[in-house]
Parts: sequence; structure tokens; C-alpha cells
Amino acid sequence: LELPNEVLIASMQDHQKYFPVKDAEEQLMPHFITVANIQSSAPEEISKGNERVIFPRLSDAAFFWQRDIAQPLSDHQAGLKNIVYQKQLGSLHDKSSRVAELASYLAGQLSIDEEAIRRAALLAKCDLSSAMVGEFPELQGVMGRYYALQSGEAAEVALALDEQYMPRFAGDALPTAKLGQALAVAEKLDSLVGIFSIGQVPSGDKDPFGLRRAAIGCLRIIIECELDIDLRICLQTSVAQFDSAISADDVTDAVFDFIMQRLRRYNADIDISNDIFESVLALSPTNLLDFQHRVQAVNKFNGLAEAESLAAANKRIQNILKQNKSEKIADIDATLLNEPTEKLLASALTEIEKSVQPLLVKHDYAGTLTKLAALRDPIDNFFDEVMVMCDDEALKLNRLALLNQINTLFLSSADISKLQAQQD
Repeated sequence: LELPNEVLIASMQDHQKYFPVKDAEEQLMPHFITVANIQSSAPEEISKGNERVIFPRLSDAAFFWQRDIAQPLSDHQAGLKNIVYQKQLGSLHDKSSRVAELASYLAGQLSIDEEAIRRAALLAKCDLSSAMVGEFPELQGVMGRYYALQSGEAAEVALALDEQYMPRFAGDALPTAKLGQALAVAEKLDSLVGIFSIGQVPSGDKDPFGLRRAAIGCLRIIIECELDIDLRICLQTSVAQFDSAISADDVTDAVFDFIMQRLRRYNADIDISNDIFESVLALSPTNLLDFQHRVQAVNKFNGLAEAESLAAANKRIQNILKQNKSEKIADIDATLLNEPTEKLLASALTEIEKSVQPLLVKHDYAGTLTKLAALRDPIDNFFDEVMVMCDDEALKLNRLALLNQINTLFLSSADISKLQAQQD
């Protein structure tokens, strides 16, 4: 019981299929449960037999532990040069160095101690050369945390070594600390960029490097842990760490699109319709947290009574502007507003613009779209009573300017023309 619980549990579960036993305080007890498929007249002999089998397993684990903690975790760094990560991408030492550079960039973006995250990144793979992880590969990261603490590393650095692999599977917990979150994102992006750069893109059911899981884990951390970072810049920073000979020019776009497809699935799983996703994707946001804020805002807006009419009006506005894209559209000239409904629309637009600007500064897209919903009647009345493409060139251009300003204001949140009519 002096060994880490995870080691004892792995020995019992992986080797012997035993059930570990914990007390009411969740502390591991010196007992296990096993199942026999025979009716024995001497069940105590079955117990003794199973104890006899598990004892050398636990003794081996104790030996591995004592052997590993005999030297500091950092002593394994040099040995990582001899462990191949991927033939074309170098060793685990190379990967650690790349991750450290990307993690340093993230530290600046997220106000994290740069020295601490670089230390964590350089130690991140050291436990892979330990005897314990050699016997129990599933304990990678977990043992890194224990060995880091044994070596006197800072607690936050030790925790990050474990959290770098989170989430390990669908629905798994996410890193709890900013250091671990940033390291996990850097580690996953390095894997994605590296494997994509050598053309090993997942296809069909084949994904030997677990890139789909890495992409989903990365976007989950960014969104659910609220990391305010630009994904495209992160990818570009990652690409810059690789040998230029293997870094394809379009790898940033390829990985970005790959992650965005996972984001589409992520939103579908939380019942966000595809047209809502498309309304935000049309703006090409590269900050996933900001992207998701917009998605949630459009989802809320889509439930308003005004949504369907405004979506149709925005589609009409965009079609008119596309047909006249060669026109030189200037600002609105108030002196050329001669119809009552266009005057009312221009006035309403001016007032709403003033009220939404502070909301946009705070990225309050839900509040912005709610305020923009008030334009439904003025826009509908405008189209009912005003001829945009009139013969008077000055009036026509002024009305196009009015529509262009409306379109620009809506596009500050999303392209709601992508929204589909609600079915009864």
C-alpha cells in the first residue's frame, strides 16, 4: 500500500482481473475480490491460490517503483533522444522540444508561468522510459506525476504531466489546471500537425495515431475550459517548429479543417442544428471559444419569433448586394432618404447600432442578436413599400448602402441567412 493506488489497481485488474477494494474514505484496502467458476469445497484454498499469484505481480511493481524513483525524472530527458516518436518526425526528445515552444506561446496568451510550462513540456514524456510505464503503458502521465513529485518538481508541473493526456477517452474528464490545459492542447496540436505534415491523414476507420481523438480532446479543452486562443495561429506556431522539408504549406489549413469537422460533430451531439453551425462557420472564426459563443447565441436567437422573418430578409439582402457587388456603395446619405419606411429603418438601425456596440466589445452575441431582432418590422415594411433598384441612381445606391449596413451589423455575430425555416 506504499505504492501509488493506480499501480496496485493496474496489477490487480490488468494481470489478474481482480476487483480492488476501497473503504468508505476511498482508500485502497489490502484486499481484493475475485470470481471462481467452480463450486469449491475449500474456498479458502482458492483465496490462497489467488493471493499466491498476485504477490509476485505486486512485488514486481514494487521493484519497478523503487528502481524508477532512484533517479530524478529529469534524468530520463537525454534518453528520450533514443526513443523514436515517428521515423520522419524524430524522437520523443524532438517532440518534447516542439511542444515546449508551442506551450511557451500559449503561456503568453493565457497568462501562465512560461518557465513552469516549459519545464512540464520537457518532462512530459520522461516517464515513458521508466520501468513502470514499460510494464503498464496505460499509466503514462500518471507515473510522470508521481515521479515528478518524488523528484521535487513543483506540484503544478507534476499535475500537468498527468493532465497532458486528458481526455483519454470519450466523455473523460478534462484537465483542471491552466498549466495542464495548455500542455494538453500543445501536445495534441503537435501530434496533429506532425502526422498531417507527413501525409498520414486518417481515412475511413484507420486512425493509428488517434488524431480524431486528439482533435476532439483539443476542441473540448479549448471550449469547455474557456481558453481564449486563436486556433489558426496556434497551428501556424506549431508548424514553425517542424523541419521545413516536411512541413507542407497547406498543413495549417488541413489540420484546421479537420478540427472544424470534429467541431461540427461536437455541436451535433449537443443538438445544435447544422444550419446554425453553418451560420457561424460562414464567418470563418478561428477562435473556437468565440465560435462556440456565437453558435450558442444563434441557437438562442433561432427560438425567437422574429428569427425566421429576419433570416429570410437577410438572405434577400445578401442576394441584392451580390447582384450589385460591382456598385461603389458609400455611406448612407440621410438627405436621400425620402420614403417614410426607409427613414424609419435608417433611424432604427442607427439606434440599434449604438446599443449593440458595447455588447460586441464584450462578445455578447446573444444580446446583440436579441437587439437586432427589433429590426424585423422595419425591414419587412421597407421591402413592402420601397423599390431598392429604382431608376434614380443616387437613391438606388443610398438604399444599397442602407442594406449593406444592415448586413454588416448582422454579420458581426453570424450569417443568419443560413438559417432554415422552422418546421411545425
